[in-house]
Amino acid sequence: MFANLYKLKLAIILLFIFNDTVVAQNRNLDYYLELGLANSPLIKDYQNQVTGGLIDSQRLRATFRPQITATSNNSISPIIGGYGYDAALSNQQSFNELINVNQAIIGKNNLNSQYKSIRYANDSVRNGKKLIEQDLKRSITSQYITAYGDLQQLNFNIEVNYILRNQEVILKKLTQSNIYRQTDYLTFLVTMKQQELQMKQLQIQYNSDYATLNYLCGIFDTTAVNIDAPDIKLQYLNDPSSSAFFLRYKIDSIRLANDISVLKYSYRPKLTAFVNAGYSSTLLYQAYKNFGTGIGINLTVPIYDGHQRSFQEKKIQLLGSTNQHYKDFFTLQYAQQTSMLKRQLAATDLLTADINEQIKFSEGLINVNEKLLETGDVRIVDFVIAINNFLTAKNLLTQNNVSRLQIINQLNYWNQ
Repeated sequence: MFANLYKLKLAIILLFIFNDTVVAQNRNLDYYLELGLANSPLIKDYQNQVTGGLIDSQRLRATFRPQITATSNNSISPIIGGYGYDAALSNQQSFNELINVNQAIIGKNNLNSQYKSIRYANDSVRNGKKLIEQDLKRSITSQYITAYGDLQQLNFNIEVNYILRNQEVILKKLTQSNIYRQTDYLTFLVTMKQQELQMKQLQIQYNSDYATLNYLCGIFDTTAVNIDAPDIKLQYLNDPSSSAFFLRYKIDSIRLANDISVLKYSYRPKLTAFVNAGYSSTLLYQAYKNFGTGIGINLTVPIYDGHQRSFQEKKIQLLGSTNQHYKDFFTLQYAQQTSMLKRQLAATDLLTADINEQIKFSEGLINVNEKLLETGDVRIVDFVIAINNFLTAKNLLTQNNVSRLQIINQLNYWNQ
């Protein structure tokens, strides 16, 4: 019945009834996902953390390069009237202008462990960024589906209103010819007015949900536009352990193992070589000859720290145990969640077939009643009931389609 309606007529009715809404060009889901990800301050924060991690790696490399410093230490301890510091201790005056070069001597394995610490921290941040992106995509897609469902119901009710208006003209003429009673006409008119109120309510709902969509994406736009059907396909993940949800536990496990290595190397003997050159003098004897240089090695060997190392290792091991418990619990939740969603999707698909069959019968009944209406051979009450049944079935189909898309959106979230 509705397949033969002209789009121009629908547009005229839409503008006539809802003249406060400006209809611009259609936008699709990708448009909102792209802007939502680009405008998210949280994703930008994670991206800056990744960049900061790269800087940390460069900074660590710089700390193990030669460190050059310039020092200037100058003092005078005068003796006045025989009073003053002991000259043997204070040298009375001292002038030191030196350039110092220090080089920490560190093993390759120790250095690699520290680089790994930074790399694993960066991997954790990158994985966190991916999880935030997935959360944001799910939220935006869910809101887009909700707004699209509102728009579908709105457009359908506009089409129905167009049909009712045509039938109202016919019924009014038949009532004036005494083929139908005045009460029949009023009954039909009440139904049509109620349907128009439903349209206005749907328009308000669509505007609200569309505004929420813009809010999620960081878009300031008060213009309500048409949005395309969401192009969402069910995604499957052959190996769930490769997803970002499980990767975070793997990264944490590797990072904790590396922390033990870093702790082990921190208790190894530390060797530092130094060299300096400059001027150091008391100005008491041949000051012009006091330019020189020095070289040496500093060795630090840990002997006893009150068993702090073993305590720290136990703490890291506890963190590893906690991480494993979280992983095991999440694995169970993941299996339950995806299994439940798959069952819901199958049930929704079965319900869609039943609703389409109901719509087919309802639409056929309305077509018959339309023809009988022109000859006055149908009761208005029956016609109104047929219209309401059709509206209910169509709205139920829209709601079921929205539910199906929401389930697919949830499954795709867990399958990324």
